Amino acid sequence: MNDPYDGYAGGDQYELVGYDEFGQPVYRQVPARQSPQGYDPYGNPQHQQQHQQQPQQGYGYDPYAANAPQPTAPSYDPYSSYGTPAPGGYDPYGQAATSGQQPRVAAQAPYIPQQAGPVESGPGQTGYADPAPDFADLADSAPPGAPGTGAGTDPRDERDYRTEQFAFIEEPDGDSEDVIDWMKFTENRTERREEARRRARSRVVALAVVLALVVVGGVGYLWYAGKLPGTSSGGASGTPAATAQNRDVIVVHLHNTKGGGTSTALLVNNTTTQQGATVLLPNSLALTSDDGVATTLAKSVADDGSAGTGDSIDAVLGTKVEGTWRLDTPFLNNLVELVGNIIVTTDTDVPDPGAKKGGAPLVHKGTQQTLSGKMAVAYATYRGPGEAQDAQLKRFGQVMQGILRKVSSDPQAATVTVQTLAQILDPPLTEKDLGSFLAKLADHAKQGDYKTELLPVQADGTVGREATDTVVKELLGGTVKSPQAGDAVRVGITDATGSKAATGQARVVLVNGGYAFVDAGSGTPRATSEITYADDGDKENAVEVAKTLGLPTGSVKKGKVTSNVTVSVVLGQDYKPSAS
Repeated sequence: MNDPYDGYAGGDQYELVGYDEFGQPVYRQVPARQSPQGYDPYGNPQHQQQHQQQPQQGYGYDPYAANAPQPTAPSYDPYSSYGTPAPGGYDPYGQAATSGQQPRVAAQAPYIPQQAGPVESGPGQTGYADPAPDFADLADSAPPGAPGTGAGTDPRDERDYRTEQFAFIEEPDGDSEDVIDWMKFTENRTERREEARRRARSRVVALAVVLALVVVGGVGYLWYAGKLPGTSSGGASGTPAATAQNRDVIVVHLHNTKGGGTSTALLVNNTTTQQGATVLLPNSLALTSDDGVATTLAKSVADDGSAGTGDSIDAVLGTKVEGTWRLDTPFLNNLVELVGNIIVTTDTDVPDPGAKKGGAPLVHKGTQQTLSGKMAVAYATYRGPGEAQDAQLKRFGQVMQGILRKVSSDPQAATVTVQTLAQILDPPLTEKDLGSFLAKLADHAKQGDYKTELLPVQADGTVGREATDTVVKELLGGTVKSPQAGDAVRVGITDATGSKAATGQARVVLVNGGYAFVDAGSGTPRATSEITYADDGDKENAVEVAKTLGLPTGSVKKGKVTSNVTVSVVLGQDYKPSAS
C-alpha cells in the first residue's frame, strides 16, 4: 500500500498498520531515513534549497533522537485541506507550529477515533481536520538504544508490519444470503416440526374417536342382541331383539312334474341384520285350514293351492308370507341355465333317469361340483331308497343357495332374469317384486351372510321346542302356534265306507264337537269301523271320539296312528251319519 509519508528525505515517516473499528486508517511513526541529497518527493523548490544548504540535516524532527535540533524551515502539511505549508515546521496533526523547536514526543494516551469535523482555523490552517492517527502502541518507556526504540536501530527491522499480516474481519450482515438461507432453513425446520406435532395430535384424536365408536357399537350390539348382563337372553317367551327385526318372506313350492310330489321352502330376507336364509319345511308339517280342518303341508299344497297354504303357514309359524312362488322343475332347469350353471357340494351320486340301469350317474358325489340345469333338477328332487324326505329337502336347499350365488345383485338385472323365464306367477307376486327380492338374497349369499336350515318337526307333524328356539324365533322371528298339550284332539279320518259323503259328514260332526279334523284320505272298503290310539293317555279321548261319531266303544283299541294325529278313525260301512 502506498504511504504518502514514506519516502521523502529527512521527514518523519508514518507506516499504515491497520484500520480501526470505524474503518479509519491507523499509522505508526518510524525513524526518518536519509534520502539522497536533493530528493524531494513533492518537487518543492524550497525544500530542494534547504537540502542543498544543509545536506546532512534531515527534514523534520526525530522524536527518538535525544537533544536533536529541530528544523525551522516551513514544512508541508499533508492533512491541511489545501495543502499549504505550516509555519514553524511540519506538524503531522494538522496544527500550526508555534516555535521553531518541537518537544520530544512523550507517551500518549490510547487513540480514540473521532468523527471528522470542522476545526477552528489557525494561522495557516483552513477547512476540516482529520482525526489524529493512533500512535499509542509505539509510545513506550524503553531506554535509548533498546531494540525497537528507534535509537541506533531502525524499529522497522525488529517490528516489520506488513499488510498481509492483518486479518480484516467483516461484521456479519443480517441481510446476507447465508444468513437469510439459514433463517429460512431454521424456519422451515420449525414449521415441519410443528406440522408433525399437529399430525400426531390429529392421529391420536382420531384413534380415540374410533375406539370410542367401536366400544359404543359393541355395547349397542350386545344390548340389541340381549347379551348384556341383566338383559333378556331368550327362552320360551321369545327374544325381543329377534322378534323386533324386520323380515321379508316368500314361500317357494317346487313341483316335480315328472316324479310327482312337492318341496316347500321359505326364502327370508332380514332387512335389519342384512342376512338371508332358506328355511326348509317338511311335507309332514301339520297345518290347520281356516275352517278348522287339520291337514299336512303336502296335502295343503295339493288341495288348497298356494294362497291357502301360505295362510296356513302364517297361522302355524307366526310369519307373514308376502308371496308364493310356484317353481316347476322345467323352470328350475331354465333358471340354472340362465345364471350359467351352479356349484354345489353333492352328498350322493344321482343316477341318470334316462340312462340304463347301472349306467354312469348323472351327478357325482364330491365337493364343488358344477351342475347344469338338468343335473340341478335331478339332484334337487332325488330321494334315495329308504331316505326320509329331509335328505331330499336339504339337496333342494343346496340348489337354491347355489342359484342365489349366481343371480345378479342388481335388481334390474335380476328382474330381467325372471322375465326371461316366461313364467306366470301367482298374484300378488310380480316379476319385478320377485327380481328385486332375489337380488337382495343374492347379495347376502355372495357376502357369506346366508344360511339354509331345516325346520325339524315331531312325529305328529308339530313343531317342537328345539325348532322353536333355533329356527322359528331366530330366522323367522315368529311364534309357533302348532297344536300343543291341552289343544283340541287331532282326529284323522280314513273313509272306507265306499261313499264320498261320509268323510264330509264326519268332519262336520267332529269340528262341532271341538275336535281337529285331519283328512287321511280313503281306504279299502270294509264292513266295520275301527278307532285307534297310540298312547295310554289318549284312550279316553278315543272313547269320546267313538261316542261323537255314533260308533260302538268296543271298536276302540290301542295301535299305530299316523304321525300328525292323536286318534285315527277308519270309517266302515257300519257308520251311520244320521246316528252321529
